[in-house]
Formats: sequence, structure tokens, C-alpha cells
Amino acid sequence: MIAIIGAGPAGLMAAQVLSDAGYAPTVFDAMPSAGRKFLQAGRGGLNLTHAEDFTLFCSRYFEAQSFLQPALDSFTPNDMTLWAQRLGFETFVGSSGKVYPLEKKAAPLLRAWLLQLKANHTQFKMKHRLVAWSKDIWQFQTPDGLKDYSFDAVILALGGASWPRLGSTGAWTKILKDNGLSISPLKPANMGFNVTFSKVFKEKFSGTPLKNVELSFTDINGNTQSKLGELLVSEYGVQGSLIYTHSKLLREQIEKKSPFTVYLDLFPHRSEGKLKQQLSASRGKQSLSAFWKRLGLEGVKASLLREVLEKELLIQPELVAKTLKKFPLTLESFRPIEEAISTAGGLAFENLDQGLMLRDFPNVFCAGEMLDWEAPTGGYLLTGVMGQGKQAALGLLKLLQKEE
Repeated sequence: MIAIIGAGPAGLMAAQVLSDAGYAPTVFDAMPSAGRKFLQAGRGGLNLTHAEDFTLFCSRYFEAQSFLQPALDSFTPNDMTLWAQRLGFETFVGSSGKVYPLEKKAAPLLRAWLLQLKANHTQFKMKHRLVAWSKDIWQFQTPDGLKDYSFDAVILALGGASWPRLGSTGAWTKILKDNGLSISPLKPANMGFNVTFSKVFKEKFSGTPLKNVELSFTDINGNTQSKLGELLVSEYGVQGSLIYTHSKLLREQIEKKSPFTVYLDLFPHRSEGKLKQQLSASRGKQSLSAFWKRLGLEGVKASLLREVLEKELLIQPELVAKTLKKFPLTLESFRPIEEAISTAGGLAFENLDQGLMLRDFPNVFCAGEMLDWEAPTGGYLLTGVMGQGKQAALGLLKLLQKEE
């Protein structure tokens, strides 16, 4: 029996490659149904991949790029769109370059995928939680109690530790450590950050997007990072795509120096001089709020100013313009791994050969978020895990063909 442990995108892609090659893998998972995190990720619109230049795309995997490259080469963003099309789902490229299925829903695509896998002789054993592994014996907690299995080959796709209610608890780290494997500590990735806002500000603006702003800061290596985009004010601080893009670098800075201040340009398309000129104009009998509103300074952006400047300072055009162009946002700490979209850390690549097989355990392969890499949101995570699922399955097929 060929076992795939983990029914997320990495495991399902491994099953697809194996079943297409004429094998009948069995997929084990702790949850009652497959692809739960895949479904959750698709609630806001299923971002499959990204349409940017492939070289730039590959750079989004930071220092793990060289380890991810074989997976990305075998399952490119273009391959992702073809995969969706073969399941009957056309895709489109959004304004930001992100690629979505036309329906922007995960459930229909997942249903079609599972139906295809089952029609192609993939078996599923749900409610089977891996609890121990010793030599050739794999032990699962099942509805009927503990069960031991022995497999001809195994692909582990156990996920990270974010959103544990969906099945990825990180409990596998102890099982693998007990077998002498090297594992980097799991950390949150693509997470929010705590910011001390006033109670009034949080109550009024929690859930409000800050659109068309530029985030800038100096990373741990002394490099200036700057990007235009959108973030979201939350009940605890900030989150959203502009934050997630830099979450790795921000986490590293906070680990080194907490709290850590980044800067927002709230009007990136207006110079400081232009803002000062506009703010210096006579407002006559208008209230300050009405005058600001005429300049496009209102709502969350106006209230942010009041968070950092005393009332008597708000009438100083030069200071207000300077603050709007370089608003200090102090990140106190990052949110816990349970809330994060994905996980950093995991099984070190040094444990694996080029086919993602464990060097010390022939016939055991590993793929997906359980490995020590991370990437921002934007389709990079899904492309990476599915690419590694394919890479591991191809590595196993190569091994099986040698044995025949």
C-alpha cells in the first residue's frame, strides 16, 4: 500500500500524480473531510497563483527558493491554471496579478478534484490521526481505536500549525523528532501584528481598510523595504496583504527588537510640499474636519493623525504634512500561530534528498507546509505546496520504477 498522510493540497496533488501513473494510493487524514484549510483559504476568493514574471515569482520564497525551485519548475503558475481548467474551472487574472477561478470559490473545485481522484482509484481513510511512527509501523487513532499499519511507501503532507481547528496542529513535530529528524521551531507566517490604538479608534475603525498607502521599514539586514498596497485595521492592530507581504521580515525584526516601528505614507501620490501647501490654505469658517475632508483627509486616515498628534498640533500644516508622509506605526508583537494564515519553520531540508525522500528513511517522502519554508499570500503558498506534492510523488514514482 502507498500511503499519503494528509489530505490538504500537497497530499491531494501527490495522490493525483500517483493515480495518474496507475497506482491506487490511500490518503489518511485526521479530519472527517479533505481539504479543510483549502476551503477556508477560499472563503474570500480562492487565490490559486500569481501571474507575475516567473523569476520574480520564485523569489517570493526567500532563502528557501533553491529548495523550492524543483517543485516550482515542475508545477509553474501556468501549470496551476491548466490544472484548474482540466477540472472544468476557467481562471482570470485580477488587477493585482493574482489568479482566481472565475467563480472565486473553493468548494466546487475541491469537489471536482476529489471526485476525479476517487474515480481514479484513490482511496480515503478519514478520521485517522497519526499518533506514532516506529520503523515500519505507523499508528493511527481512529474511531475504532488505535490501529497499526505497514506501508510500502509513504508521503507525509502533514501541514503546519496554523488554524489548528482545521486539522493542522503541528503534533507531527514530536513524532518526527522522536525519529531523529531535524525540525526548526514552528512560527506564525502571514499573520497580524499588535498595535496600541486608543479604544475609541479600535471600536470605530476595526475592520476598516487603509487603501493606497505605502509601507516602509528597514529589515534585519539593513535593507529598506517599501511597498504600496492595502492593510486592514483590526481589533488588535493591523493585518492584510500589505502586512502579510512583509510578515517574515517584520517578525524577524520584532524577534530582534520589540516593539518595532514601521512607517506609512498615507498619501503616496502627493508630495510633502504639496500637502503642506494644501494644509496651509485658509479654511475660513470651516471646521478642521470639514477642511481636511475637502483635501481628502477623512475617516481612518484623519483619525490616525489624532492618535499621534495632540489637538493643538493638528493645526500645524508642516507637522501634519510630515506625519501624513511618514506616519509611525509601532508593531508591539505578532499574533499567535493559531491565528496565522500559514506557518514558518518545520522539517529541515537537510533531512531530504532531491526527490523529497528522507535520507535516513527510504520510501518516506515529505511535502508541503510541514517543510521549513514560507511565502507571502498571493498564490505563492498554494503553488508551493501543490508543487511539492507533485515533486514528492514524482520522486516516489522514480523509486518504484527502479524497484520494478
